[in-house]
Amino acid sequence: MARTHDGAGVLERAAAAVGPLLQSQVACLAPRTRDACGRHFGWPAGAVPATVGSGGKFVRAALALLSCEAASGEPRMALTAAVAVELVHNASLLHDDIIDGETIRRGRPALWVDIGVPGAILAGDALFFAAVQALTAAPRWERSVPVLLACVQALIEGEFADVLMESSVDTGEDQVLAVAAAKTGVLLACACELGAIAANASAKRAAHLRAFGSNLGIAFQNADDLIDVWGRSETTGKPTRSDLRAHKISLPVAAAMASISPAARELRALFLRETPLDEEQCARAAALIEEAGGREATERSVRKHADEALRHLQLAAPAKDAEQALTALVDRLVHRDR
Repeated sequence: MARTHDGAGVLERAAAAVGPLLQSQVACLAPRTRDACGRHFGWPAGAVPATVGSGGKFVRAALALLSCEAASGEPRMALTAAVAVELVHNASLLHDDIIDGETIRRGRPALWVDIGVPGAILAGDALFFAAVQALTAAPRWERSVPVLLACVQALIEGEFADVLMESSVDTGEDQVLAVAAAKTGVLLACACELGAIAANASAKRAAHLRAFGSNLGIAFQNADDLIDVWGRSETTGKPTRSDLRAHKISLPVAAAMASISPAARELRALFLRETPLDEEQCARAAALIEEAGGREATERSVRKHADEALRHLQLAAPAKDAEQALTALVDRLVHRDR
């Protein structure tokens, strides 16, 4: 798994190892649900997904496999864990797109746009339960299943918190970071912990790998926040500035609004509008965020959490090959083209 020590290569190897197994797991679902989930994944009949697209595809699978190897296990021991975390991730995407009103996912119509809201909700539910079903057939399931279930509960709580604070100009940086930890960090942490469990790692070693994943997830989400404001649609697979247009309080926005500058006051006024921001207003908001220090604060948070992730990786005393691959993956996730 870890013989290629660049981020893209790591993800490609994870996709090649896990993609066919993921499709096989989805193929076990009831026909209508299976077909709906296949449309979400973009799988034509009989196709095997073995390539990596933009937007971090198979990141969680890669973390599970590499964490297993880091804990002195064989990556193949964590294949079921890798499939499970990818199923949970995609289930959450199906529900998130409905909640956020996102119409594009990975360059294609979101599933709820394609087949309707009820079908997309049910497809997401099916993927959540398929993840648990997969893990129950794996060794040490009595240790791994509770970890996955706790992860899903935290994901739901994070989504709830995100919805409640959406568009609130009084949202602070700490609140945004807490949501990032719950919505993104918790699943990356789960992937790493499940990989460690597959290797039968000690509780201490598994805890460090979990902390590695949690901090990486926060850094990853913060980098995504930067990409939404200053990135390109080919990087995200969805329209640029979609969060900004919808008045979503991401970390750059919250950090900018925390200042007492004229730029922060003007930004608040923009976000208090009842209608979505148009292109000109989005461009102005991006300029105001940068002027008020939101971009710099977010970049600082990315660096802080990436460094903390690597500190915990060192404390896990990882196998050298896996350490190099995980370090390369961190670099890819937090330094994507913006």
